[in-house]
Amino acid sequence: MFLAQIVEFLVVTQADSSRFLESVRGSPLTGAALRLFAMQELGRLRGYNWCGVYRLEGDTLVLDEYVGEETEHTRIPVGRGVCGTSVAENKNQVIEDVNALGNYLACSISTKSEIVVLIRRGGEILGQIDIDGHEVGAFDASDEAFLEALAAILSERWE
Repeated sequence: MFLAQIVEFLVVTQADSSRFLESVRGSPLTGAALRLFAMQELGRLRGYNWCGVYRLEGDTLVLDEYVGEETEHTRIPVGRGVCGTSVAENKNQVIEDVNALGNYLACSISTKSEIVVLIRRGGEILGQIDIDGHEVGAFDASDEAFLEALAAILSERWE
């Protein structure tokens, strides 16, 4: 019972995600301003403790807009860490426990789980949404679907 209460607390509800996506869709912003707005709004959701966008520039991910603690990982080579692996494998990453990974790039000792969702336009990867959580198992398939919907909006107004 206690575990179910914790999981319920961490899950972003359908109502939360619908309101959020409507807010982003309804914004007149584009480009970096829209990405910053979206990250600020994501940072208000339960369990979304660090929220950022990395742009893909050649074979390097470059930190774009984010909210949360500063990170030294402003440039990540493709193939390195969760973010780089996502691009190298061309697939989203939902990591239940970052401490179980051998190639994890620690941004904060508080981070316990991470989700990375690619932002694509057509077949091209523009970048990714990277979210860190302070609880093990903070993200699931519903978070991935929610962030994929956000990624679609961001790609349409990427600039």
